[in-house]
Amino acid sequence: MSIIYSGITSLINRISDEFHKSFLFTFIFTILAFIEKQWVNSYFKRLYPNENFLSFLNKNQILKTHIFNPLIVLFLFALFLLLSLNNPSSSLVMTLLLAFAGFFIGSTLLSRYFLNNNLDNIVHFKRHDIYSIGFCLMLISIVFFFISIASVGGIPLLKPSIRYLLKPIFTMPVFLIIPATCLIASAYLKDFQDEKITRSQVRFRFLFLLLIDCAFLLLLGYRTPLLAAFLIIIIIGFYGNIVSLWEVVVGAVIGIGAIVGIGYFRSLGEMTITSSTSPLYSLQSRADFTLHVLNLLDFIGGNFGLTHGHMLASSLPGSDLGPRMMVGKLIAWRTEVTVTPTLIGQMIVDFGKVGVFVEMLLLGFILGIGFKIVKFTKNYFYIGIYSLILTYSILGIETGILDIQVLIYFAIAIFIYITCIKRSIWN
Repeated sequence: MSIIYSGITSLINRISDEFHKSFLFTFIFTILAFIEKQWVNSYFKRLYPNENFLSFLNKNQILKTHIFNPLIVLFLFALFLLLSLNNPSSSLVMTLLLAFAGFFIGSTLLSRYFLNNNLDNIVHFKRHDIYSIGFCLMLISIVFFFISIASVGGIPLLKPSIRYLLKPIFTMPVFLIIPATCLIASAYLKDFQDEKITRSQVRFRFLFLLLIDCAFLLLLGYRTPLLAAFLIIIIIGFYGNIVSLWEVVVGAVIGIGAIVGIGYFRSLGEMTITSSTSPLYSLQSRADFTLHVLNLLDFIGGNFGLTHGHMLASSLPGSDLGPRMMVGKLIAWRTEVTVTPTLIGQMIVDFGKVGVFVEMLLLGFILGIGFKIVKFTKNYFYIGIYSLILTYSILGIETGILDIQVLIYFAIAIFIYITCIKRSIWN
């Protein structure tokens, strides 16, 4: 396996280095270096509050230490369910209790028995390898962005109707910009940890990565991947001492306000609500619909499931129906629509209540191990990979973890964590 990794990274490093030597990229990075210098020395930057702003937040140890603990997934999941206008069925309540119990046991209790001593023996990755992989993924995503807009003859943000003409075979590679952002940001964090760049410089580079993500993802009309990029940057920045706690909290408040506001004014524009309706109604109705779907899936799945893995397998390329289309077929016999089944929807349909408990236990264990490594080592790569899987676990609360590229991210994380556990046992 190490021979394969060395061969792949050697090729990727060569490609990355050749691009960096080219006139175009030399010119681009020279301009960016100039802008970065102006940013670092800017007078207006001094007007921005320092890291001690709202210092009372730092006195809260739960926020300071555990704000991105894996249990945030349960907290946000519960909050999402509470937004619903109706109550879950008694059967679904039991399923949810099993899901929450499984996740808690996996993330908090089971993870305690692993990696307790030999955290120094975790697998280490070279900074140059990580940066080169991220850089090449970024290039691929940019190339497919232009292929995507050329295939539909316009920019979806400016012509929303053509967004539905986008072909998944072209748009899926564009989403590689998310792991690319994660890996490049991790590499910059390593530079900051090694004191090769200052905090101001790394903050500028993080901001620039977000601007790139905004430019390409918004032009395609996608919001969820953009939210993923924001979360990844915030989590990496927080654990790398690049982003302050107050920025995380204020950013979360602004983000929630933006989601509520955009949903409210869009609903007003579409005349689905009136001005006298609560601004939270758009969120509540969305949560209510998703909970209704979950009630139906729980009834279908029963104790041991209906499809026995076929829904998860439908994430693979070439499947007649994607997993969210399969949900539409199961609950309404409509294959032309996609329906989000929440984090546990696939688990219920595939393996029932038993599957929910087992799969949530495994998900909690994966995140618990990742959090443990991050907490005790502060290793730049493991901060990055934890931010990636935690981000998609949070977004999966509504959408589910069903996209093939996301499943691949989790598979890679599982492989690395298992390797670390084996090394800690053998050493």
